Amino acid sequence: MNRHGSTAALPAAGTPAAWGGVFALALGAFVLVSSEFMPVSLLTPVATDLHVSEGQAGLSIAVSGAFALVTSLFISSLAGELDRKLLLLALTLLMIVSASIAAFAPNYASFMIGRAFIGVAIGGFWSMSAATAMRLVPLDKVPKALAIVNGGNALATVIAAPLGSFLGAMVGWRGAFFCVVPVAVAALAWKLASLPPMPAGRQQGTGNLFSLLKRPPVALGMIASSLFFMGQFALFTYLRPFLETVTTLDAAALSLMLLLVGASGFAGTILIGSFIKGGRLQRTLVVIPLLMAAVALALIAGGASTGVTALLLALWGLLGTSAPVGWWTWVARTLPEDAEAGGGLLVAVVQLAIAAGATAGGILFDGHGYRATFGASAAILVVAAGFAQLAARAARSK
Repeated sequence: MNRHGSTAALPAAGTPAAWGGVFALALGAFVLVSSEFMPVSLLTPVATDLHVSEGQAGLSIAVSGAFALVTSLFISSLAGELDRKLLLLALTLLMIVSASIAAFAPNYASFMIGRAFIGVAIGGFWSMSAATAMRLVPLDKVPKALAIVNGGNALATVIAAPLGSFLGAMVGWRGAFFCVVPVAVAALAWKLASLPPMPAGRQQGTGNLFSLLKRPPVALGMIASSLFFMGQFALFTYLRPFLETVTTLDAAALSLMLLLVGASGFAGTILIGSFIKGGRLQRTLVVIPLLMAAVALALIAGGASTGVTALLLALWGLLGTSAPVGWWTWVARTLPEDAEAGGGLLVAVVQLAIAAGATAGGILFDGHGYRATFGASAAILVVAAGFAQLAARAARSK
């Protein structure tokens, strides 16, 4: 096994890089992230048309997260010796199927089946994306390739929610979902043309992932990260109905507000690098959830004001979108010899947390309103900060 944790051969320095394949992966990442969080900006019309509550519609986030969780843990062993190019093409085809089912769903059950399919695609793609990028370019170009692939993710966080809201107002929520199809078809064609054959190497089981939890700093850090994402998505999933009913925004203003959240998040991914250098990483992972908890409580108090809400959601986007960069850096620093296994475990933890947060938030939103949902989000984020502090102390005591 090589130092990247894969048994497949990697290109040597000087080997021509398959940049077309790298950009195709970036486009795939963009489609996936856009599809994953499309319901956030379309929650109200989806619920109305399918005759369910907004909390039930929000469970579409939970379903995709749950299926992504299971897939991320088992896809490598289930795929066996299948060429990874074929596997990536199959996952992209699944994106197309998922969007088509969601767009033409006659009822809530079929809509959720479509969301389950996108969950499988999400878990499979993100489990393979880094290793695939490493096989497309020489070792000295791997950081650039990974930055490009993650650029698709970052771009989607900026425009997916406001674009979904805009398209929903123009062509309806079904049309907005179907708009994913042509982009996914383009990604499929690009991958087919640009990805080289990638035979599977010797695969590892899931045991190595869970054995990492025997180390106290890892276990505490994973708990902290799971609570962070749970608290974040307990609130974020139900942002649209909050903005419509409490801040009373129309469709155009709603799109602008969501664009503000995305744009500030993109800025956060750029700015966080200066805050996690040296020994400041752990402090940053503690401070971010505390600040987001304060934002959640402030939204309860001042959510009726458009200006106040805009400022608070800009801060929420800045913090929430930059936090994953901090947690991936934590994996690399905490598990330098097991970064691949640790990364796989983090993917599973994040997906489980998103599902749990969306589910809990929906139950509270339907039963007790936005104040209960946002208050619970704040409480979970505070506990996340506490576990991040415990993880830092455990790491120092090693």
